[in-house]
Amino acid sequence: MRALILVMDSVGIGAAPDASLYGDEGADTVGHIAHACALGHADNDRREGPLRIPNLVDLGLGEACRLATGRVPPGLDGIDASPRQFGCASELSKGKDTPSGHWEIAGVPVPFDWGYFLRTIPCFPSDLVERLCEEAALPGIIGNRHASGTEIIDALGVQHMQTGEAICYTSGDSVFQIAAHEGCFGLQRLYEVCAIARRLLDPLNIGRVIARPFVGTSKGDFRRTPHRRDFSVPPPEPTLLDACVADGRDIVSIGKIDDIFAHRGTGRNKRGDNNDALFSCTLDSLNSLADGGLLFANFVDFDTVYGHRRDVAGYAAALEAFDARLPELMARLKSDDLLVITADHGCDPTWSGTDHTREQVPILLRSSTQRSPIGKRVAFSDIGATVAAHLGLAPLRHGLPF
Repeated sequence: MRALILVMDSVGIGAAPDASLYGDEGADTVGHIAHACALGHADNDRREGPLRIPNLVDLGLGEACRLATGRVPPGLDGIDASPRQFGCASELSKGKDTPSGHWEIAGVPVPFDWGYFLRTIPCFPSDLVERLCEEAALPGIIGNRHASGTEIIDALGVQHMQTGEAICYTSGDSVFQIAAHEGCFGLQRLYEVCAIARRLLDPLNIGRVIARPFVGTSKGDFRRTPHRRDFSVPPPEPTLLDACVADGRDIVSIGKIDDIFAHRGTGRNKRGDNNDALFSCTLDSLNSLADGGLLFANFVDFDTVYGHRRDVAGYAAALEAFDARLPELMARLKSDDLLVITADHGCDPTWSGTDHTREQVPILLRSSTQRSPIGKRVAFSDIGATVAAHLGLAPLRHGLPF
């Protein structure tokens, strides 16, 4: 009896009830992608035609969308929904950040407001910049604004290489991002600068410092590498992962899960360069996951490669590629395993800007024991509570099992 939580990072299924507070009323990541595909607006050399994700549909994704928005997106209908275990959930935590979404999935809603940076240029407090440059021995920083990561690297990469100044920027999330060239600046030095920034930002309650290494030689040639690292604050309470550790359970974390939880309770970690590699890590890790163990995986490409870049066709192709590998996973599950496929927020590629969108998330289950309807849940923490119950752990402080 094991449990798997697969987080399709940013695969939201419709605006959350409070989305208007975040400027996201009407956002719908899956719905808008499916609609664009049906109209032929997401055709390219990687894919064409309607959105084809039959395995996710068979698990109930279309019906989860119906619960969230009242409609099934084009191409996601056509199953008998009655025997499927599907639902949707809204987030209790404020904001639309990756850490709070994942922590709430693991049973810990965030009870406080994150710190954010103003949409001004410059956006960072001058005393913060001065201390960072002094303690990290930086000649200065450039950027100092809200920006798309790929665009700011393209615009400032050459200047960074010439001056040694770090490219620092933020977004609508509670985040301080530092981009630096792996060769000219050095990967280890970038990590060290981020660690200093993490300490300096703690009083401002900033959720993450993200190292964004890149390579290349000139504008148009720069590309980010898979050596990203997130420096997060730890969850404010014990999570499902901590409960597993306390009970001596086997834990495997895939992708950036270990960074999101500040390496607390994340067990053995495996990383991959992209969603496909992360899926292979998931399959390999499942083979060795002990009875009573937990596998917690994040598939980041949906968000970072396609959502933030507002690439509808790329996002659709990524969904189809993920869906195509699901039969491999299903074939390796034992009869008493619990599989939960969900998301942490939205990142609607048809939406304005480049930030996350405040959305409901799907809950798709494969379980031989779960029979009662999941329905619409008012908190992501119900997922963590359900997994804890499945594994026979003591009830978590937050959440109601399905």
